[in-house]
Amino acid sequence: MPDTTHSTAEWRALDTAHHLHPFTDFKGLAAEGGSRIIVRGDGIHLWDSDGNRLLDGMAGLWCVNVGYGHPKLAEAAHRQMLELPYYNSFFKTTTPPAIELARRLVDLTPDGLNHVMFANSGSEAADGAIRLARHFWTLAGQPRKQIIIGRTHGYHGVTLGAASLSGMAPMHRQGGLPLPDFDHVMPPYWYGFGGDADPEAFGRQAPAALEQRIRDLGAERVAAFVGEPIQGAGGVIIPPESYWPEIQRICRDHDILLICDEVICGFGRTGHWFGADRYGIRPDIMTMAKGITSGYVPLSATVLGDRVADLLIERGGEYFHGFTYSGHPVAAAVAIANLDVIESAGLIPRVRTDTGPYLLQCLREALADHPIVGEIRAEGLIGAVELVADKTTRQRFPDEGAVGLMCRDHCFANGLVMRAVRDTMVLAPPLIITRSQIDELVSLARVAIDATARGLGRL
Repeated sequence: MPDTTHSTAEWRALDTAHHLHPFTDFKGLAAEGGSRIIVRGDGIHLWDSDGNRLLDGMAGLWCVNVGYGHPKLAEAAHRQMLELPYYNSFFKTTTPPAIELARRLVDLTPDGLNHVMFANSGSEAADGAIRLARHFWTLAGQPRKQIIIGRTHGYHGVTLGAASLSGMAPMHRQGGLPLPDFDHVMPPYWYGFGGDADPEAFGRQAPAALEQRIRDLGAERVAAFVGEPIQGAGGVIIPPESYWPEIQRICRDHDILLICDEVICGFGRTGHWFGADRYGIRPDIMTMAKGITSGYVPLSATVLGDRVADLLIERGGEYFHGFTYSGHPVAAAVAIANLDVIESAGLIPRVRTDTGPYLLQCLREALADHPIVGEIRAEGLIGAVELVADKTTRQRFPDEGAVGLMCRDHCFANGLVMRAVRDTMVLAPPLIITRSQIDELVSLARVAIDATARGLGRL
C-alpha cells in the first residue's frame, strides 16, 4: 500500500533537503526531481510511495537472500530486543547470540577457519582483515610485509582502508586514495581483457600478473592478496576455472596471506554456502556481511584461519580493535534465524541445481540474439549482461557507463530493479525466487534492453 504519512512530493522534498545518499551526484539527483521512495517489501517485490510494484533483481544490494518480510527473522529480532536489546563484547563479556553465531559460522566456513571477529559492515570487515594481515606478519617477525594487493574493479568497501583495497579508480580520485602500501593487478575478466585468448589460458594469465607484481615489489614486503570469488560490484566478473588454483599456488609459493571477500558471494549466492566452496579456495582470512542477516540488520564478520588466529592469540597480547556494536545480540540473533531459514528451505541446493542454471538458460534464450548484448554470464543467482556497440569485436559504447544508466532507468520504469556497472547490467535476485518469477525478471530485462537499443537507434 502507498505510504500516507506524506505525499511522494513531500518525501522527496525532505530527502533532498536533508539526506545525502551513498554514491550519488547530489545536485544531479535534485535536478531530476528527487529520490524514488520505497515503502514496502514482500518476497522478491518492492512497492514505492506511488504504489508501483518492482521486482527486485538485486536483492537490495546483493543481500536480501531470504526475501523481504520473512517472519522468522522479524520474530528473532523482536524476542532478542525484549530479552537483551544490547550489550557489548568488551571487558571480558559477551552474549549467547554472539557465541552461537560464531560457532555456526565456523561450522559453515571451509576447514581451518575457527575464530570470528564481528563488525557492522563489509567495509569494517575489510578494514579488520587489513589490520590482521599486517599485524600477523609483525608478530611473525616480518614487519616489512605490509603491502596488500587487490585487483582492478575489485570492491571491498568505502572506509579509507577498504577503499584503498578496492580497485575502483573513481573512488581513488577522492580523498587522497589509495593509502600507501596498497597495490592492484588485473582481474580475471575474460570478456573485458581476454581478447582472443582461450578462457582457461586467460585464467592462468591473470594470476601471472599477480606473481610478477609480487616479484617487482619483493615478496618480503607483501602481506596479502585479497579477492572476491566472483567480483560483484566490479561487474560480476566470473573467473575461469583455472584462475583460483593458480592464485592459491602463488600465495603459497611466496608466503603471502590469502584474504577471501565473501561479502557478496557468501550465504548461498553461488549455489554454495560460500564462493570459496565453489572454487575450492582455502583462505587465511575470510570477510562476510550482507547475506549473513539477509540485510535485515547490519552485521559483518572477519573469520580467521588457524595460522593467523593462533599467532594472534599466543603472541599478540591485547588486540586494539573492535566496535561498540561488535557481536550485537540482536544482529546475531537475526543472523542465526537467517541461517536456519536458508537451511530449512533448502535454498542453497535449489540455487545450485535448479534456479541458478535456469536463470542462465533463460537469459541466454531471451538475449543471446540481441544486437547490443555481448556476453551473458551467471553463476548461481548472480549474473551479468554486457551491453556493447559491436557484438563481433566487443567494441564498447563511447562515454562508458551512459548506456548502462539508460538501461537501468528503463528497468525501473518497467518494474524491474537491475544495476548498471559501467555498461554491464548485473543482477542478483533473492534466493527464494521461483522459475516463474525468473521468467518475469528476464522478460522485464528484455523490455528494458529493447528500449535501450531503440534509444540508441540499434533496434
